[in-house]
Formats: sequence, structure tokens, C-alpha cells
Amino acid sequence: MSPVEIKTLRKKLNLSQAQFAQLFGVHSITIIRWESGDAFPTDYQKVLMESFEKSAETQEVRDTIGKVLIGAGIVAALLLLLGTAIAKGVKK
Repeated sequence: MSPVEIKTLRKKLNLSQAQFAQLFGVHSITIIRWESGDAFPTDYQKVLMESFEKSAETQEVRDTIGKVLIGAGIVAALLLLLGTAIAKGVKK
């Protein structure tokens, strides 16, 4: 994903750079570097982002992911995003 696509995805999910960083187990400075093109996510992180992009198409996910991340934690947020992406993949 390009720096612009990463930033667009983060904003589409209504997440701060710190929250987005939590999803990938990196520091928020890493997100700043990804979004500026000074560093790049790993192939694994790119695959996760592509899955999150599918999830971001769902309004409910966009409205709740930040709350889930704060309230229930990283595992619950990842399950929500990946579960939604898998469900969308099955429907297609």
C-alpha cells in the first residue's frame, strides 16, 4: 500500500495514528513514517491492511472499531476487522 492509501485506510477506520499502530504492534512513529513514505509495512502488515480495507467498507465497523479497540482491546478489534473481511470475502 502506498503512504496515501495507508493514511486513507486509517482515516476511513476513524483511528488515530496511535490506535492504528496498536493494530500492527508498532509504535505510532512507525505509522507517521509509513504515511510519509519514510518507511514501509512488511508484506504481512500489507495483507492485514488489505483485509482491514474490506472491513472498512462496512459502516458499522467504521463506527465501532475505535471503541472496540479502547474498550475490549487489540484482540477484539482484530477479530472484528478480520471477521468482517472474511465474511465479505465469502459473500463475493
